[in-house]
Amino acid sequence: MRKIFLLFILIASYSVTTSAQDIIKSLEERVPGQGVVTIHQDPAIAALIVAENPVTETGERKVISSTGYRVQVYAGSNSRVSRAEAEQMSAAVKEYFPNMRVYTSFSSPRWLSRVGDFRSIEEANVVMRQLRATGKFKEVIIVKDQINIHL
Repeated sequence: MRKIFLLFILIASYSVTTSAQDIIKSLEERVPGQGVVTIHQDPAIAALIVAENPVTETGERKVISSTGYRVQVYAGSNSRVSRAEAEQMSAAVKEYFPNMRVYTSFSSPRWLSRVGDFRSIEEANVVMRQLRATGKFKEVIIVKDQINIHL
């Protein structure tokens, strides 16, 4: 049992180091017409980056999960009506802002509809004002949430 656990720890630490190197490599990749990024850092820093932001595979694209902000456009109760309303609000956001990511989820005891993946509160504030300006979304607030950063 100890050997299996030790083997698991070794495999996990190798995959963490590999994914951190993938992020660094993607930043240093040369793209025609763009500047060049060169990163000089201690390998321990790359390990910390991965520990703070676990990387998961989503098809071909990589997604980093991080703490950030989203704009909440709906919060209902634990009912079928609330679920339908949350989905309607999500569809309305997609109608006005087709390029925005919208997340409809159930977080007990309520249905939520949230918009965007913003790293700063200022970015979320700009979108919140745009949503309010449509007149369709009345109870719009900024909430701290786990966001997805697509690489």
